[in-house]
Amino acid sequence: MNGINLRALSVIDDEEFYPSSDGQPMAETDVHVLLMMKMLAMLRHCFRKKRDVYVAANIFLYYREGHPEARTSPDVMVVKGVDGRRRRRSFKTWVEKASPCFALELTSKKTAKEDQIKKKLLYQELGVREYFLFDPLNEYLPHQLLGYRLTRGKYEAMALEDQGSLVSQELGLRLIPEKGDLVLADIRTGLRLLGPEEAYESLEEAHVKASQIETALDRERRKNAALAAELKRLRAKKR
Repeated sequence: MNGINLRALSVIDDEEFYPSSDGQPMAETDVHVLLMMKMLAMLRHCFRKKRDVYVAANIFLYYREGHPEARTSPDVMVVKGVDGRRRRRSFKTWVEKASPCFALELTSKKTAKEDQIKKKLLYQELGVREYFLFDPLNEYLPHQLLGYRLTRGKYEAMALEDQGSLVSQELGLRLIPEKGDLVLADIRTGLRLLGPEEAYESLEEAHVKASQIETALDRERRKNAALAAELKRLRAKKR
């Protein structure tokens, strides 16, 4: 392959030839990092029962064997038809025999041009069926949320719907921009997926309610025990 001896490469540590990190920050701002982690958590939870769906964020996607420079790093990607439970240092399309069906880039000042041109062309070439771009700061894209769907090998822009939202057919989810946040909702039920903070708050509320119910039940048990004791005493007195 263009002068590269793959047999010789077999003696080289895979991680050394296809590194899993370039030492660069994972995102430009805290806003981007937190939103990326939120998207990862929500999608992993959404597909937790699907063993053949892999969800990852900010890992290297290698797409040409023997060419470590042929790589990209989607902010969030979803791949169908592979083991979703296995943890990976990077994703190699020729090893997995699969490419992402969904890619999301959280656009920033630094990545705006690349996301709209270079990555769009690359994802189209790789056969990524849906490509979404979201600008948390709403400063660098024509619209805060953009989406493209692969049709006959070419990307076609999706028409924005209510609230500037778009539907991912691959995920069965609606993407809804809300200020600097990106909300995901089930297209069948309309129910929104909970982010980590919302899930923690909901869990804490459930714990508080459970504790309050247990306290009330304990109070009733003590009251019933006292009434039973008093009834027993009165019956004994009548005798």
